[in-house]
Amino acid sequence: MKTRQFPFVVITKKQEKTIRNGHLWVYEDEITEQSEDISNGSITDVFTGKGIYLGSGLYSSASKIRVRILGNNPNETYGDSYFQRKVQYAIAYRKEVMGEDFHACRIIHGEADGLPGLTVDRYENILVTEVNSYGIEQRKEVIYQALCEGIQGIEGIYERNDSALRQKEGLSQYSGWYKKSASPVVRIQENGIFYEVNVEEGQKTGFFLDQKYNRMCIQKIAKGKDVLDCCTHTGSFALNAAKGGAKSVLAIDISEPALDCARRNAEINKLNIQFAQGDVFEILEEKKKEHARYDLIILDPPAFTKARKTAKNAYQGYLSINKTAMEILSRGGFLATCSCSHFMSNEMFRQMLVEASNKAQKGIRIVEERHAAPDHPVLPAVNETEYLKFYLIQMI
Repeated sequence: MKTRQFPFVVITKKQEKTIRNGHLWVYEDEITEQSEDISNGSITDVFTGKGIYLGSGLYSSASKIRVRILGNNPNETYGDSYFQRKVQYAIAYRKEVMGEDFHACRIIHGEADGLPGLTVDRYENILVTEVNSYGIEQRKEVIYQALCEGIQGIEGIYERNDSALRQKEGLSQYSGWYKKSASPVVRIQENGIFYEVNVEEGQKTGFFLDQKYNRMCIQKIAKGKDVLDCCTHTGSFALNAAKGGAKSVLAIDISEPALDCARRNAEINKLNIQFAQGDVFEILEEKKKEHARYDLIILDPPAFTKARKTAKNAYQGYLSINKTAMEILSRGGFLATCSCSHFMSNEMFRQMLVEASNKAQKGIRIVEERHAAPDHPVLPAVNETEYLKFYLIQMI
């Protein structure tokens, strides 16, 4: 191995293959040798068993993902300027692909922006961050400063570092202001609709930005339709349906606090939506027993699985709600159905839709297959960066 300034790890042939194919994670079990002086969070070189340099990344002594690779340029020093440059690239990309939606979008999307374990969402003058990497935690001040310098008008940075993933990195869990803003509640506009986002109390970073353009898809086809929005959360799909001229909209969610927020958003936009609290599985079955009929149903449940070992159980959950939804859709009606779980692969989801249509004895055709908005880019060699599936299908 060529003498370099950084500590090193040597990996197995199996891991070498995945890294050469473009993946960016080195797992603990795939390391055969390493320097004795590797400190937590330090820049670490990755070598093959034959001493060939493959890249450098952030070392985590507590995580099963032992090294998160940043790049493979042997001349890169990975100092402050590297992380400042990555922030600048991320901002420039969002300005390019999001246009007028740059005011409320994801600014940094982890590995896809070369900053592994880091999520940064923008809501007007507030940035909300989530740090799930020990090495990024050590360098966050440099990153935050670059963000504030690169985006005009940022008044606050709120850290949502309450994810269980931080425990796996040996990091403490907390939420709070890094740079305090006047209020944790900010109003954003998306697809011509206003939302109140509470960065302290909302799920994830406060709002689900990834469905931005999928919601517009609903707005375009809702005119004159009776709409049922399941798992409405803060009402985003229901609001788009009402904005699009739906005949009626019923939005349901199991969380009463979420429904309170959805009602507030409907009031702000002066849109007529009926809300009901309840479990999606139970309400769909009730609607079936009542012989209810809808022209458009939206299924956007929370992730039914966050681990590969529970994917089969999740499959059955998706199958159940999609089958019942198909049964209460009118002929020619539309089903917008989603999964936000990486472990529910696109192939599995399609298979589930076919099985659901067969069990419901309904013919279907795919109208659109969509994914997350472009502020959530995907690395094709890192399949963990792809998670959201959105299908618009029609009953035929």
